[in-house]
Amino acid sequence: MPQGNDVEHANDPESASTYECLRCGAIGESDAHPNTCECGGQFTNRAKSLE
Repeated sequence: MPQGNDVEHANDPESASTYECLRCGAIGESDAHPNTCECGGQFTNRAKSLE
C-alpha cells in the first residue's frame, strides 16, 4: 500500500539519484554514481543509510 512519503520512481533504474559529497556537502543528481567531487571528497547516495 503506498504511503504519503513514498517517492515515485525511487527504485527505477532510469531515474536520477541524489548524491552528497561527504567532505564539502555538495549535492547533485546523476543517473550513475559520480565517483569524486571537485573538492576531492567521495559522493554517497542520499537514499542509502550510512550505518
